[in-house]
Amino acid sequence: MGNYRTRRPRGTLLALMIAGGLLITGCSGGASDHSGKSYGSAPFPAPAYSAGRSDGRESANHLSTFALDVDTASYGYTRRTLAEGRLPDPATVRPEEFVNSFRQDYERPRGNGFTVTVDGARTGKDGWSLVRVGLATRTAPEGERPPAALTFVVDVSGSMGEPGRLDLVRDSLGMLTDRLRDDDSIALVTFSDEARTVLPMTRVGGHRARVHDAIDELRPTDSTNLGAGVRTGYATAVEGLRPGATNRVVLLSDGLANTGDTDADTILERIANARREHGITLFGVGVGSEYGDALMERLADRGDGHTTYVSSDEDARSVFSEQLPQNVELTARDAKAQVAFDPQTVAEFRLVGYDDRRVADEDFRDDRVDGGEVGPGHTVTALYAVRTRPGATGHLATASVRWLDPGTRAPHEESGQLETGSLDDDVWRSSYGLQVAATAAYFADDLRQDAARQAPLPGSPGLTALAEHAEGLAARRQDTDVRSLAKAIREASALRGAD
Repeated sequence: MGNYRTRRPRGTLLALMIAGGLLITGCSGGASDHSGKSYGSAPFPAPAYSAGRSDGRESANHLSTFALDVDTASYGYTRRTLAEGRLPDPATVRPEEFVNSFRQDYERPRGNGFTVTVDGARTGKDGWSLVRVGLATRTAPEGERPPAALTFVVDVSGSMGEPGRLDLVRDSLGMLTDRLRDDDSIALVTFSDEARTVLPMTRVGGHRARVHDAIDELRPTDSTNLGAGVRTGYATAVEGLRPGATNRVVLLSDGLANTGDTDADTILERIANARREHGITLFGVGVGSEYGDALMERLADRGDGHTTYVSSDEDARSVFSEQLPQNVELTARDAKAQVAFDPQTVAEFRLVGYDDRRVADEDFRDDRVDGGEVGPGHTVTALYAVRTRPGATGHLATASVRWLDPGTRAPHEESGQLETGSLDDDVWRSSYGLQVAATAAYFADDLRQDAARQAPLPGSPGLTALAEHAEGLAARRQDTDVRSLAKAIREASALRGAD
Protein backbone atom coordinates (compact mmCIF):
# COMPACT_ATOMS: atom_id res chain seq x y z
CA MET A 1 0.00 0.00 0.00
CA GLY A 2 1.30 3.49 -0.78
CA ASN A 3 2.03 6.21 1.76
CA TYR A 4 1.18 4.08 4.77
CA ARG A 5 2.10 4.85 8.37
CA THR A 6 2.48 2.05 10.91
CA ARG A 7 0.61 3.15 14.00
CA ARG A 8 2.16 2.69 17.40
CA PRO A 9 1.74 -0.76 19.06
CA ARG A 10 0.46 -0.77 22.62
CA GLY A 11 1.55 -2.93 25.52
CA THR A 12 -0.22 -5.91 27.02
CA LEU A 13 -1.64 -3.72 29.80
CA LEU A 14 -4.33 -2.71 27.32
CA ALA A 15 -6.22 -5.83 28.38
CA LEU A 16 -6.94 -4.02 31.65
CA MET A 17 -8.54 -1.02 30.00
CA ILE A 18 -11.81 0.18 31.46
CA ALA A 19 -13.71 1.96 28.75
CA GLY A 20 -17.29 1.73 30.00
CA GLY A 21 -18.53 0.92 26.51
CA LEU A 22 -21.16 -1.51 25.37
CA LEU A 23 -20.37 -5.18 24.82
CA ILE A 24 -19.66 -5.66 21.15
CA THR A 25 -20.93 -8.72 19.39
CA GLY A 26 -20.24 -9.44 15.76
CA CYS A 27 -23.03 -8.79 13.29
CA SER A 28 -23.90 -11.52 10.87
CA GLY A 29 -26.01 -12.09 7.84
CA GLY A 30 -26.21 -10.14 4.63
CA ALA A 31 -28.69 -7.50 3.59
CA SER A 32 -28.82 -4.46 1.35
CA ASP A 33 -29.06 -0.75 1.86
CA HIS A 34 -31.53 1.61 0.21
CA SER A 35 -29.55 1.62 -3.01
CA GLY A 36 -29.43 -2.15 -3.34
CA LYS A 37 -25.72 -2.49 -2.60
CA SER A 38 -24.83 -5.23 -0.17
CA TYR A 39 -23.31 -5.34 3.28
CA GLY A 40 -22.90 -8.11 5.80
CA SER A 41 -20.54 -10.99 6.45
CA ALA A 42 -18.14 -11.99 3.69
CA PRO A 43 -14.78 -13.75 3.43
CA PHE A 44 -11.70 -11.54 3.22
CA PRO A 45 -8.35 -12.29 1.62
CA ALA A 46 -5.23 -12.47 3.78
CA PRO A 47 -3.56 -9.05 4.06
CA ALA A 48 -0.19 -8.47 2.40
CA TYR A 49 2.11 -5.47 2.11
CA SER A 50 3.67 -3.96 -0.96
CA ALA A 51 4.85 -0.48 -1.80
CA GLY A 52 2.52 1.83 -3.70
CA ARG A 53 3.03 4.21 -6.60
CA SER A 54 5.00 7.41 -6.17
CA ASP A 55 2.20 9.60 -7.51
CA GLY A 56 -0.13 8.92 -4.58
CA ARG A 57 -2.20 6.29 -6.38
CA GLU A 58 -2.25 2.88 -4.75
CA SER A 59 -2.17 -0.05 -7.13
CA ALA A 60 0.71 -2.41 -6.36
CA ASN A 61 -1.19 -4.95 -4.27
CA HIS A 62 -4.77 -3.68 -4.43
CA LEU A 63 -5.03 -3.41 -0.63
CA SER A 64 -5.74 -0.25 1.34
CA THR A 65 -5.69 -0.24 5.15
CA PHE A 66 -6.38 2.63 7.55
CA ALA A 67 -7.50 3.39 11.10
CA LEU A 68 -11.03 4.70 11.43
CA ASP A 69 -11.39 8.41 12.08
CA VAL A 70 -14.44 10.33 13.29
CA ASP A 71 -12.71 13.73 13.63
CA THR A 72 -14.53 16.72 12.12
CA ALA A 73 -12.43 19.67 13.34
CA SER A 74 -10.84 20.39 9.96
CA TYR A 75 -14.20 21.08 8.32
CA GLY A 76 -15.49 23.17 11.23
CA TYR A 77 -12.38 25.33 11.28
CA THR A 78 -12.47 25.75 7.49
CA ARG A 79 -16.04 27.04 7.67
CA ARG A 80 -15.02 29.54 10.35
CA THR A 81 -12.01 30.70 8.31
CA LEU A 82 -14.02 31.17 5.12
CA ALA A 83 -16.77 33.05 6.97
CA GLU A 84 -14.09 35.50 8.14
CA GLY A 85 -13.01 36.10 4.54
CA ARG A 86 -9.85 33.96 4.50
CA LEU A 87 -8.95 30.80 2.62
CA PRO A 88 -7.74 28.04 4.97
CA ASP A 89 -4.13 26.92 5.09
CA PRO A 90 -4.19 23.89 2.73
CA ALA A 91 -2.19 21.90 5.30
CA THR A 92 -5.16 22.08 7.72
CA VAL A 93 -7.61 20.60 5.19
CA ARG A 94 -8.23 16.89 5.82
CA PRO A 95 -10.76 15.53 3.32
CA GLU A 96 -11.97 12.66 5.50
CA GLU A 97 -13.03 15.17 8.16
CA PHE A 98 -15.06 17.08 5.58
CA VAL A 99 -16.76 13.87 4.44
CA ASN A 100 -17.41 12.62 7.97
CA SER A 101 -19.03 15.91 9.02
CA PHE A 102 -22.24 14.77 7.27
CA ARG A 103 -24.45 12.13 8.76
CA GLN A 104 -25.17 9.24 6.39
CA ASP A 105 -28.24 7.00 6.31
CA TYR A 106 -26.38 3.70 6.33
CA GLU A 107 -28.18 0.66 7.63
CA ARG A 108 -27.55 0.31 11.38
CA PRO A 109 -26.68 -2.99 13.05
CA ARG A 110 -29.44 -4.63 15.06
CA GLY A 111 -26.95 -5.31 17.82
CA ASN A 112 -23.59 -3.87 18.70
CA GLY A 113 -20.80 -3.60 16.17
CA PHE A 114 -20.75 -2.24 12.61
CA THR A 115 -22.58 -2.55 9.35
CA VAL A 116 -20.56 -2.19 6.16
CA THR A 117 -22.13 -0.54 3.11
CA VAL A 118 -20.23 -0.32 -0.18
CA ASP A 119 -21.53 1.57 -3.21
CA GLY A 120 -20.27 3.90 -5.89
CA ALA A 121 -20.85 5.81 -9.10
CA ARG A 122 -18.95 6.69 -12.25
CA THR A 123 -17.48 10.16 -12.69
CA GLY A 124 -17.61 10.07 -16.49
CA LYS A 125 -13.86 10.66 -16.77
CA ASP A 126 -11.51 8.05 -18.27
CA GLY A 127 -12.99 5.05 -16.49
CA TRP A 128 -12.87 6.63 -13.02
CA SER A 129 -15.52 6.09 -10.35
CA LEU A 130 -16.02 7.17 -6.76
CA VAL A 131 -16.48 4.22 -4.39
CA ARG A 132 -17.94 4.83 -0.94
CA VAL A 133 -17.23 2.55 2.02
CA GLY A 134 -19.69 3.32 4.81
CA LEU A 135 -19.49 2.02 8.37
CA ALA A 136 -22.13 2.58 11.03
CA THR A 137 -22.65 1.74 14.69
CA ARG A 138 -25.94 1.39 16.51
CA THR A 139 -27.40 4.43 18.20
CA ALA A 140 -27.58 3.51 21.86
CA PRO A 141 -30.69 4.59 23.78
CA GLU A 142 -29.90 7.12 26.52
CA GLY A 143 -30.78 4.69 29.30
CA GLU A 144 -28.30 2.10 28.04
CA ARG A 145 -25.11 4.09 28.31
CA PRO A 146 -22.88 3.57 31.34
CA PRO A 147 -22.19 6.53 33.63
CA ALA A 148 -19.57 8.99 32.43
CA ALA A 149 -16.61 10.33 34.42
CA LEU A 150 -15.50 13.39 32.48
CA THR A 151 -12.46 15.53 33.33
CA PHE A 152 -12.67 18.87 31.55
CA VAL A 153 -9.31 20.51 30.88
CA VAL A 154 -10.02 24.14 30.01
CA ASP A 155 -7.59 26.61 28.45
CA VAL A 156 -7.87 29.93 30.34
CA SER A 157 -4.81 31.57 28.75
CA GLY A 158 -4.88 35.15 27.54
CA SER A 159 -5.71 34.20 23.94
CA MET A 160 -8.93 32.59 25.19
CA GLY A 161 -10.23 36.02 26.23
CA GLU A 162 -11.21 36.90 22.66
CA PRO A 163 -14.94 36.62 21.81
CA GLY A 164 -15.95 33.14 20.71
CA ARG A 165 -13.40 31.32 22.86
CA LEU A 166 -13.70 31.08 26.65
CA ASP A 167 -17.22 32.52 26.60
CA LEU A 168 -18.22 29.75 24.18
CA VAL A 169 -16.49 27.15 26.37
CA ARG A 170 -18.46 28.33 29.41
CA ASP A 171 -21.72 28.12 27.49
CA SER A 172 -20.79 24.68 26.17
CA LEU A 173 -19.96 23.28 29.59
CA GLY A 174 -23.13 24.79 31.01
CA MET A 175 -25.20 22.98 28.36
CA LEU A 176 -23.38 19.76 29.10
CA THR A 177 -23.90 20.02 32.86
CA ASP A 178 -27.64 20.33 32.32
CA ARG A 179 -27.60 17.38 29.90
CA LEU A 180 -25.69 14.89 32.07
CA ARG A 181 -27.42 12.38 34.32
CA ASP A 182 -27.28 12.35 38.10
CA ASP A 183 -24.96 9.31 38.08
CA ASP A 184 -22.41 11.04 35.82
CA SER A 185 -19.36 12.79 37.28
CA ILE A 186 -17.42 15.93 36.33
CA ALA A 187 -13.97 17.24 37.26
CA LEU A 188 -12.63 20.61 36.10
CA VAL A 189 -8.98 21.51 35.48
CA THR A 190 -7.81 24.89 34.15
CA PHE A 191 -4.46 25.87 32.69
CA SER A 192 -2.63 29.00 31.59
CA ASP A 193 1.06 29.29 32.58
CA GLU A 194 0.35 26.52 35.11
CA ALA A 195 -2.50 24.10 35.76
CA ARG A 196 -4.78 23.56 38.73
CA THR A 197 -7.72 21.36 39.63
CA VAL A 198 -10.69 23.65 40.21
CA LEU A 199 -13.19 20.87 40.87
CA PRO A 200 -12.27 17.26 41.79
CA MET A 201 -14.33 14.43 40.37
CA THR A 202 -17.86 15.24 41.54
CA ARG A 203 -21.15 13.41 41.04
CA VAL A 204 -23.56 15.59 39.11
CA GLY A 205 -26.58 14.49 41.13
CA GLY A 206 -27.03 16.91 44.03
CA HIS A 207 -24.09 19.09 42.89
CA ARG A 208 -25.18 20.70 39.62
CA ALA A 209 -25.14 24.18 41.16
CA ARG A 210 -21.57 23.62 42.39
CA VAL A 211 -20.51 22.52 38.92
CA HIS A 212 -22.21 25.54 37.31
CA ASP A 213 -20.50 27.88 39.79
CA ALA A 214 -17.07 26.46 38.92
CA ILE A 215 -17.78 26.91 35.20
CA ASP A 216 -19.09 30.45 35.60
CA GLU A 217 -15.90 31.50 37.40
CA LEU A 218 -13.62 30.63 34.46
CA ARG A 219 -11.63 33.72 33.46
CA PRO A 220 -8.68 34.21 31.03
CA THR A 221 -5.26 34.86 32.55
CA ASP A 222 -1.74 34.37 31.13
CA SER A 223 0.23 32.15 28.69
CA THR A 224 -0.68 28.68 27.40
CA ASN A 225 1.04 25.71 29.10
CA LEU A 226 -1.09 23.06 27.40
CA GLY A 227 1.26 20.27 28.46
CA ALA A 228 0.75 21.10 32.13
CA GLY A 229 -3.02 21.17 31.60
CA VAL A 230 -3.10 17.74 29.99
CA ARG A 231 -0.84 16.20 32.66
CA THR A 232 -2.90 17.63 35.51
CA GLY A 233 -6.11 16.65 33.74
CA TYR A 234 -5.07 13.02 33.42
CA ALA A 235 -3.83 12.95 37.03
CA THR A 236 -7.23 14.25 38.14
CA ALA A 237 -8.98 11.69 35.93
CA VAL A 238 -6.93 8.84 37.44
CA GLU A 239 -7.62 10.05 40.97
CA GLY A 240 -11.34 10.15 40.22
CA LEU A 241 -11.38 6.98 38.08
CA ARG A 242 -14.71 5.16 38.13
CA PRO A 243 -14.56 1.46 37.22
CA GLY A 244 -17.38 0.54 34.87
CA ALA A 245 -17.79 4.15 33.72
CA THR A 246 -16.61 5.92 30.57
CA ASN A 247 -13.51 7.74 31.81
CA ARG A 248 -12.59 10.53 29.41
CA VAL A 249 -10.54 13.73 29.39
CA VAL A 250 -12.19 16.54 27.40
CA LEU A 251 -9.71 19.21 26.30
CA LEU A 252 -11.19 22.60 25.35
CA SER A 253 -8.59 24.94 23.85
CA ASP A 254 -7.50 27.03 20.89
CA GLY A 255 -4.44 24.77 20.75
CA LEU A 256 -1.99 27.68 20.69
CA ALA A 257 0.55 26.29 23.17
CA ASN A 258 3.48 28.65 23.86
CA THR A 259 4.85 27.57 27.25
CA GLY A 260 6.23 24.26 28.53
CA ASP A 261 5.73 21.15 26.42
CA THR A 262 4.33 22.10 23.00
CA ASP A 263 4.74 18.77 21.18
CA ALA A 264 1.87 16.27 21.19
CA ASP A 265 4.07 13.19 21.48
CA THR A 266 6.01 14.65 24.42
CA ILE A 267 2.84 15.70 26.20
CA LEU A 268 1.16 12.33 25.81
CA GLU A 269 4.28 10.34 26.66
CA ARG A 270 4.23 11.96 30.08
CA ILE A 271 0.74 10.60 30.76
CA ALA A 272 1.19 7.27 28.94
CA ASN A 273 0.37 5.12 31.98
CA ALA A 274 -2.98 6.85 32.50
CA ARG A 275 -3.87 6.16 28.88
CA ARG A 276 -2.66 2.58 28.72
CA GLU A 277 -3.40 1.19 32.18
CA HIS A 278 -6.66 2.98 32.87
CA GLY A 279 -8.06 3.31 29.35
CA ILE A 280 -8.72 7.04 29.66
CA THR A 281 -9.49 8.50 26.25
CA LEU A 282 -9.22 12.08 24.99
CA PHE A 283 -11.86 14.23 23.28
CA GLY A 284 -10.53 17.50 21.87
CA VAL A 285 -12.81 20.50 21.32
CA GLY A 286 -11.23 23.36 19.37
CA VAL A 287 -12.28 27.02 19.49
CA GLY A 288 -10.99 30.34 18.16
CA SER A 289 -10.36 32.06 14.83
CA GLU A 290 -6.65 31.33 15.29
CA TYR A 291 -6.49 27.64 16.09
CA GLY A 292 -3.65 25.17 16.65
CA ASP A 293 -5.24 22.52 14.47
CA ALA A 294 -2.18 20.29 14.04
CA LEU A 295 -1.46 20.02 17.78
CA MET A 296 -5.07 19.32 18.77
CA GLU A 297 -5.49 16.72 16.02
CA ARG A 298 -2.26 14.96 16.99
CA LEU A 299 -3.19 14.94 20.67
CA ALA A 300 -6.53 13.30 19.96
CA ASP A 301 -4.96 10.81 17.54
CA ARG A 302 -2.32 9.72 20.04
CA GLY A 303 -4.76 10.00 22.95
CA ASP A 304 -7.16 7.36 21.59
CA GLY A 305 -9.89 9.84 20.84
CA HIS A 306 -11.16 12.38 18.35
CA THR A 307 -11.55 16.11 17.77
CA THR A 308 -14.24 18.54 16.76
CA TYR A 309 -14.43 22.30 16.41
CA VAL A 310 -17.10 24.69 17.68
CA SER A 311 -17.55 28.28 16.58
CA SER A 312 -21.10 29.05 17.71
CA ASP A 313 -23.74 28.19 20.30
CA GLU A 314 -25.39 26.05 17.64
CA ASP A 315 -22.19 24.02 17.23
CA ALA A 316 -21.84 23.69 20.99
CA ARG A 317 -25.43 22.49 21.37
CA SER A 318 -24.83 19.86 18.73
CA VAL A 319 -21.58 18.58 20.29
CA PHE A 320 -22.52 18.71 23.96
CA SER A 321 -26.21 17.90 23.81
CA GLU A 322 -27.46 16.25 20.63
CA GLN A 323 -24.24 14.26 20.01
CA LEU A 324 -23.35 13.67 23.65
CA PRO A 325 -23.42 9.82 23.57
CA GLN A 326 -21.14 9.74 20.49
CA ASN A 327 -18.64 12.02 22.14
CA VAL A 328 -18.37 10.46 25.61
CA GLU A 329 -18.91 6.72 25.00
CA LEU A 330 -17.03 4.00 23.17
CA THR A 331 -18.48 1.23 21.03
CA ALA A 332 -15.23 0.06 19.43
CA ARG A 333 -11.52 0.32 20.16
CA ASP A 334 -8.65 0.10 17.68
CA ALA A 335 -11.01 -0.07 14.72
CA LYS A 336 -9.34 -0.48 11.32
CA ALA A 337 -10.68 -0.87 7.79
CA GLN A 338 -9.14 -2.76 4.89
CA VAL A 339 -10.37 -2.60 1.31
CA ALA A 340 -9.26 -5.18 -1.28
CA PHE A 341 -9.75 -4.14 -4.90
CA ASP A 342 -10.00 -6.93 -7.44
CA PRO A 343 -7.01 -6.66 -9.81
CA GLN A 344 -9.08 -8.24 -12.59
CA THR A 345 -11.42 -5.26 -12.65
CA VAL A 346 -9.47 -2.40 -11.00
CA ALA A 347 -6.47 -0.78 -12.69
CA GLU A 348 -5.68 1.73 -9.92
CA PHE A 349 -7.24 3.45 -6.94
CA ARG A 350 -6.68 6.27 -4.47
CA LEU A 351 -8.01 6.71 -0.93
CA VAL A 352 -9.32 10.25 -0.38
CA GLY A 353 -7.70 11.62 2.77
CA TYR A 354 -6.79 9.55 5.85
CA ASP A 355 -3.18 10.54 5.15
CA ASP A 356 -2.08 10.25 8.78
CA ARG A 357 -4.29 7.23 9.50
CA ARG A 358 -2.68 4.73 7.12
CA VAL A 359 -1.80 1.31 8.52
CA ALA A 360 0.53 -1.29 7.01
CA ASP A 361 -1.58 -3.93 5.27
CA GLU A 362 -0.19 -6.82 7.28
CA ASP A 363 -1.20 -5.04 10.51
CA PHE A 364 -4.93 -5.18 9.79
CA ARG A 365 -5.36 -8.18 12.10
CA ASP A 366 -2.52 -7.30 14.46
CA ASP A 367 -4.53 -6.10 17.44
CA ARG A 368 -1.43 -4.63 19.09
CA VAL A 369 -1.37 -1.96 16.38
CA ASP A 370 -3.34 1.17 17.17
CA GLY A 371 -6.59 1.89 15.36
CA GLY A 372 -9.40 4.40 15.88
CA GLU A 373 -12.02 4.72 18.60
CA VAL A 374 -15.70 4.94 17.60
CA GLY A 375 -18.77 5.73 19.68
CA PRO A 376 -22.45 4.77 19.39
CA GLY A 377 -24.38 6.32 16.53
CA HIS A 378 -21.31 7.26 14.53
CA THR A 379 -20.98 6.83 10.79
CA VAL A 380 -17.57 6.64 9.13
CA THR A 381 -17.15 7.17 5.39
CA ALA A 382 -14.13 6.51 3.20
CA LEU A 383 -14.15 7.53 -0.46
CA TYR A 384 -11.92 6.04 -3.14
CA ALA A 385 -11.23 7.21 -6.66
CA VAL A 386 -11.15 3.96 -8.65
CA ARG A 387 -10.21 3.43 -12.30
CA THR A 388 -11.69 0.24 -13.70
CA ARG A 389 -10.17 -1.70 -16.56
CA PRO A 390 -11.86 -1.12 -19.93
CA GLY A 391 -14.79 -3.50 -20.34
CA ALA A 392 -14.13 -5.27 -17.03
CA THR A 393 -17.14 -6.68 -15.19
CA GLY A 394 -17.63 -8.63 -12.00
CA HIS A 395 -16.32 -8.26 -8.46
CA LEU A 396 -14.83 -4.83 -7.76
CA ALA A 397 -13.99 -4.62 -4.06
CA THR A 398 -14.40 -6.17 -0.62
CA ALA A 399 -14.30 -3.89 2.43
CA SER A 400 -13.77 -5.14 5.98
CA VAL A 401 -13.73 -3.48 9.38
CA ARG A 402 -12.03 -5.00 12.42
CA TRP A 403 -12.45 -3.70 15.95
CA LEU A 404 -12.01 -4.69 19.59
CA ASP A 405 -14.68 -4.78 22.26
CA PRO A 406 -13.87 -1.83 24.55
CA GLY A 407 -14.33 -3.93 27.69
CA THR A 408 -13.12 -7.43 26.81
CA ARG A 409 -10.86 -6.56 23.84
CA ALA A 410 -12.35 -9.47 21.93
CA PRO A 411 -11.87 -8.92 18.17
CA HIS A 412 -14.74 -8.78 15.65
CA GLU A 413 -14.97 -8.27 11.90
CA GLU A 414 -17.61 -7.38 9.32
CA SER A 415 -17.34 -7.15 5.53
CA GLY A 416 -19.22 -5.87 2.49
CA GLN A 417 -18.72 -6.24 -1.26
CA LEU A 418 -19.33 -4.29 -4.45
CA GLU A 419 -19.73 -5.46 -8.07
CA THR A 420 -18.97 -3.34 -11.12
CA GLY A 421 -22.59 -3.71 -12.24
CA SER A 422 -23.74 -1.95 -9.04
CA LEU A 423 -21.93 1.28 -9.85
CA ASP A 424 -24.38 4.06 -10.64
CA ASP A 425 -23.89 5.61 -14.08
CA ASP A 426 -23.30 9.16 -12.83
CA VAL A 427 -22.21 10.35 -9.39
CA TRP A 428 -24.51 13.37 -9.69
CA ARG A 429 -27.52 11.10 -10.19
CA SER A 430 -26.58 8.63 -7.45
CA SER A 431 -28.01 8.36 -3.92
CA TYR A 432 -28.32 11.52 -1.83
CA GLY A 433 -25.69 10.42 0.69
CA LEU A 434 -23.12 9.56 -1.96
CA GLN A 435 -23.63 12.93 -3.66
CA VAL A 436 -23.13 14.76 -0.35
CA ALA A 437 -19.97 12.77 0.37
CA ALA A 438 -18.66 13.45 -3.14
CA THR A 439 -19.39 17.18 -2.82
CA ALA A 440 -17.53 17.40 0.51
CA ALA A 441 -14.58 15.42 -0.87
CA TYR A 442 -14.27 17.49 -4.06
CA PHE A 443 -14.46 20.69 -1.98
CA ALA A 444 -11.67 19.58 0.37
CA ASP A 445 -9.57 18.33 -2.53
CA ASP A 446 -9.85 21.70 -4.26
CA LEU A 447 -8.91 23.62 -1.09
CA ARG A 448 -5.77 21.62 -0.45
CA GLN A 449 -4.43 21.43 -4.00
CA ASP A 450 -1.75 24.00 -3.19
CA ALA A 451 -0.28 21.56 -0.66
CA ALA A 452 -1.18 18.29 -2.37
CA ARG A 453 1.43 16.29 -4.23
CA GLN A 454 -1.04 14.45 -6.38
CA ALA A 455 -3.50 15.09 -9.19
CA PRO A 456 -6.98 16.48 -8.43
CA LEU A 457 -9.75 13.98 -7.86
CA PRO A 458 -11.11 12.76 -11.22
CA GLY A 459 -14.37 14.35 -12.26
CA SER A 460 -14.09 17.53 -10.15
CA PRO A 461 -16.62 20.05 -11.51
CA GLY A 462 -14.90 23.12 -10.02
CA LEU A 463 -16.11 25.25 -7.12
CA THR A 464 -18.87 27.15 -8.97
CA ALA A 465 -20.60 24.00 -10.23
CA LEU A 466 -19.93 22.27 -6.92
CA ALA A 467 -21.75 25.03 -5.04
CA GLU A 468 -24.72 24.61 -7.38
CA HIS A 469 -24.77 20.87 -6.71
CA ALA A 470 -24.69 21.51 -2.95
CA GLU A 471 -27.50 24.06 -3.14
CA GLY A 472 -29.65 21.63 -5.11
CA LEU A 473 -29.04 18.86 -2.59
CA ALA A 474 -29.84 21.14 0.34
CA ALA A 475 -33.10 22.26 -1.28
CA ARG A 476 -34.12 18.65 -1.98
CA ARG A 477 -34.25 17.71 1.71
CA GLN A 478 -34.14 21.11 3.42
CA ASP A 479 -30.82 19.98 4.82
CA THR A 480 -29.29 22.78 6.91
CA ASP A 481 -25.90 21.05 7.14
CA VAL A 482 -25.61 20.77 3.36
CA ARG A 483 -26.85 24.35 3.01
CA SER A 484 -23.92 25.41 5.21
CA LEU A 485 -21.62 23.39 2.95
CA ALA A 486 -22.96 25.20 -0.13
CA LYS A 487 -22.38 28.55 1.59
CA ALA A 488 -18.77 27.61 2.40
CA ILE A 489 -18.12 26.55 -1.20
CA ARG A 490 -19.54 29.85 -2.47
CA GLU A 491 -17.30 31.76 -0.06
CA ALA A 492 -14.23 29.82 -1.20
CA SER A 493 -15.15 30.37 -4.85
CA ALA A 494 -15.49 34.13 -4.29
CA LEU A 495 -12.16 34.34 -2.47
CA ARG A 496 -10.33 32.38 -5.14
CA GLY A 497 -12.19 33.86 -8.09
CA ALA A 498 -14.80 32.08 -10.20
CA ASP A 499 -13.65 28.83 -11.82
